[in-house]
Amino acid sequence: MAGKEPCPLIVVRPSRCIVDEKFLVLVQNLPPGLAVTVHALIHSEDDDFWEAFGHYISDDRGCVNVAKDASIGGSYDGVEPMGLLWSMKPIPGSRPGLRLRKKEVHTPLVVNISVYQGHMNERFKDTRALACAVAERWYMAPGVQRVGITTNGLKGTLFLPPGAGPFPGLLDLWGGGGGLVEYRSALLASHGYVSLALDYMTPKTSGNGTQHVGNDYFEAAFRLLQEHPQVCGDRIAMLGLSFGTSVALGMAVYSPVIKPKCLVSVSGSHVMPVNGSLSDVFAEIKKNAHNTRHDEENRIIWRDLLLPIPDDPSKKVDVGRIQCPVLLLVGEDDQNWPASESAEDMRQMMEKAGNSHLLTIASYPGTGHLIEPPYSPHIRASNFMVAQARTKVIVLWGGQTVPHSKAQEDAWQKTLVFLEDHLYGTKHRCPRPQN
Repeated sequence: MAGKEPCPLIVVRPSRCIVDEKFLVLVQNLPPGLAVTVHALIHSEDDDFWEAFGHYISDDRGCVNVAKDASIGGSYDGVEPMGLLWSMKPIPGSRPGLRLRKKEVHTPLVVNISVYQGHMNERFKDTRALACAVAERWYMAPGVQRVGITTNGLKGTLFLPPGAGPFPGLLDLWGGGGGLVEYRSALLASHGYVSLALDYMTPKTSGNGTQHVGNDYFEAAFRLLQEHPQVCGDRIAMLGLSFGTSVALGMAVYSPVIKPKCLVSVSGSHVMPVNGSLSDVFAEIKKNAHNTRHDEENRIIWRDLLLPIPDDPSKKVDVGRIQCPVLLLVGEDDQNWPASESAEDMRQMMEKAGNSHLLTIASYPGTGHLIEPPYSPHIRASNFMVAQARTKVIVLWGGQTVPHSKAQEDAWQKTLVFLEDHLYGTKHRCPRPQN
């Protein structure tokens, strides 16, 4: 019809991509100078809703470009191309202690993006949107294969990049919460690594009660990667988060089988009884349970369980014997684990031993314990299942939203560059597959 104004439109590019890719959100066909709210909503697999929103004024062409225009209010301020994701919080009235984590990695994280007239902070569900769009964000790139692993008593999931390979391998160890967490391994496979997400914290059940896995469990997992036909057996890294770092460092130093090409530590520590099993480690930590603190909201702070960093060499991994490059990613506001103090002690130990040239530390102010892949919402505190007692508590992880989110993006890029340098590289026998 002649003279009819075009309807408002949201364009998301790309509308389907990997979760560590940026997207462009563009609103068009608005009246110039209109106050609008751009809103993002995720319906999680736990049936919770997460949202973020920014307040904008359309330009003289009736457009809002989230990548270039400044938000003047909402859940984030300023020019923040990915603020619609990293500033997400549970909607008002949600259950306490939530954490947004992808469980079914073979399906996308679906982000519903809408634009509303006016600067809104609530009642989005009850308000009609001017325009809507949907973005799919994937952990598994097209062609990545997901294979369940149950051989040799192992429990894990193997992710294979598309193509015949061979590819470098990676053993992915999460922290003390237990369970099988797959999304980081799926994302690493999307970047060309055969990644094994390993469940190692769930105690084995026997006639005599429960017992934790021994060192042979991790050695079996490492061998599985070494012997896989699509893996370069001499190009295998280890990635540990939190308690997973303690395991990775211990295995790298003391195991006659596990000889990683490089090692990435996220929010970890080298403090643990070096000659014991996992059960011995937890027994040692339990001795320091009296050091547990709570904040003003009664959230648990566990960082003091390993403090002060011991001088006794039997209480910490002898990182002076490390023979591979190590990347430490440290949040300086980590309230769960003494990552900063541990990193400094590791630096001193390696300097004294003459292998500090193998150590790289990336330390981030205002950053907490949960350093996730980029654009993931910052979670300052959340529910946590204590694997030993099978009881739920709310743990304070730390961090402030803006610096923590910036750190996640930088830390992930540093991780990818580190792995590329030490597992691919121009002189390595694992050439990067051609797309």
